[in-house]
Amino acid sequence: MSHLDYKLLIFDWDGTLANSIGRIVESMHMASTRSGFELCTDLAVKGIIGLGLPEAIRTLYPDISDAELVAFREHYADHYIALEATPSPLFEGVVQSLEAFRAQGYHLAVATGKARRGLDRVLKAHGWEDYFDITRAADETASKPHPLMLEQILAHCGVTPREALMVGDASFDLMMARNAGMDSVAVSYGAQSAEALQQYEPRLTIDHFSELQAWLSRAL
Repeated sequence: MSHLDYKLLIFDWDGTLANSIGRIVESMHMASTRSGFELCTDLAVKGIIGLGLPEAIRTLYPDISDAELVAFREHYADHYIALEATPSPLFEGVVQSLEAFRAQGYHLAVATGKARRGLDRVLKAHGWEDYFDITRAADETASKPHPLMLEQILAHCGVTPREALMVGDASFDLMMARNAGMDSVAVSYGAQSAEALQQYEPRLTIDHFSELQAWLSRAL
């Protein structure tokens, strides 16, 4: 199957569409400090971006208790929401490319590790409440890399896995796509390096969002 046959493009949010990785790392460090936990490295925090927040925290701190987890999540959310009073900017080329994809007739969707409340907040900030065909957030389905959110998106759009493409910056995005039987594209400018993502065999790795449009538009 050629990449000209895709009907549905699915995007991760943080680190793929929005330049928010620095804020996520800062908020995780702040929550760790307020919760009395030893700080993880920036690299370790970047390595859990894409997971739902509870899964991410438990990955970094496997011995955390349920009560500590609740408090940690509150500290993280308080700090991140304060930072997001001015929403994280979209990466260069995102708006123009998405408009082009819509004009070309693609279904567009978001599959994110954000909670629904957080996703709705940023969609509203960008005037995108009704922009995508469907969006799925981690707290209303299974966390990545489980394929459930992709399966729900496929069902909503009436598209097969072979007709869909997942675009993301984290291993969990590409693993989720593989678990769903779907092709993926890796972006090198987000949470994880292109080298780290190659083991998941993306169809393409891009260094700038607009490269996706060029690739999809290229005749074979």
